[in-house]
Amino acid sequence: MERTANLLGAASLALTDLSLSAATQARRLSTSSAAALVSLAAHPGLSVSELGRRVKLSQPAAARMVDSLETAGLVAKVPSSVNRRWVTVRPTRLGSALARQLLTGRNTPLVGVVSKLDESDQQTLAGLLEKLLAHVYAEVGEGQRICRLCDRKSCTRSAPCPVGECERAEET
Repeated sequence: MERTANLLGAASLALTDLSLSAATQARRLSTSSAAALVSLAAHPGLSVSELGRRVKLSQPAAARMVDSLETAGLVAKVPSSVNRRWVTVRPTRLGSALARQLLTGRNTPLVGVVSKLDESDQQTLAGLLEKLLAHVYAEVGEGQRICRLCDRKSCTRSAPCPVGECERAEET
């Protein structure tokens, strides 16, 4: 078991390095900023605090990140319809396009690695990853954090999202 855990750790770090370097090189974005753009593309109109929670930043750090993204023309702050003192954050057209570019940059090396496996092994790996993600969700409990750099369309194209399934099961 320890060897398998070690192999998983090494593979996880190597794949993270591959996927994040390609994703963030485009605009020299931090991982948090990249995750924020991808999260906003999937869920526009988040508050600064909620966005910070999803990318694991404090509220002041999230506010600085949003200010930086706004200065770069990637997001816009919009007054909340609920409370005029609150603002929500939405990606601009440029921000949405960059979010798609980030996902492509993230996915390309991962698809390359998975393509080295035959179809049967790919299906086995998918099933094992679904189980692991369910266990991770049980530990972390923050689906939006787990999926902060997720390509939701490709994830749910052929099967339900395992993290989303866990969240729905928890709600009932």
